[in-house]
Amino acid sequence: MTISLITVTFNSYFTLRDTLQSVLSQSYPDIEYIIIDGLSNDGTVDLIREFAPQFNGCLRWISEKDNGLYDAMNKGIRMATGDIVGIINSDDFYHRNDVITKVVEAFDNTDTQVVYGDVRFVNPKNLDKTVRYYSSKNFAPH
Repeated sequence: MTISLITVTFNSYFTLRDTLQSVLSQSYPDIEYIIIDGLSNDGTVDLIREFAPQFNGCLRWISEKDNGLYDAMNKGIRMATGDIVGIINSDDFYHRNDVITKVVEAFDNTDTQVVYGDVRFVNPKNLDKTVRYYSSKNFAPH
């Protein structure tokens, strides 16, 4: 089962590196990674080019004008060919390297249609320090 991950960027040079490394560190082998950049001028595109070879052909990206975040997300969704589509923002990262494996297992073994999880906001200078936490517990289906 292929999962398509989409990241929308605009002048995200200082945060995108952690996102790219996080996607690369995932243990799940069948990831299609799509980056939609809105004509960044801060080095974001150079960073994407730097990381592209590490994705071994599984990264597709474009840098072009868009009409905002949701237009860019929809471009990524239209480009996606995976069985599952996920969004990881340009300042996000996965806390563990088996997150995508767990997501795929949830879809593969049940009638699951949506997967969500807890959200932790961390201190940008100390990624181990949680500054805000939102539990997904209250959103569980009844």
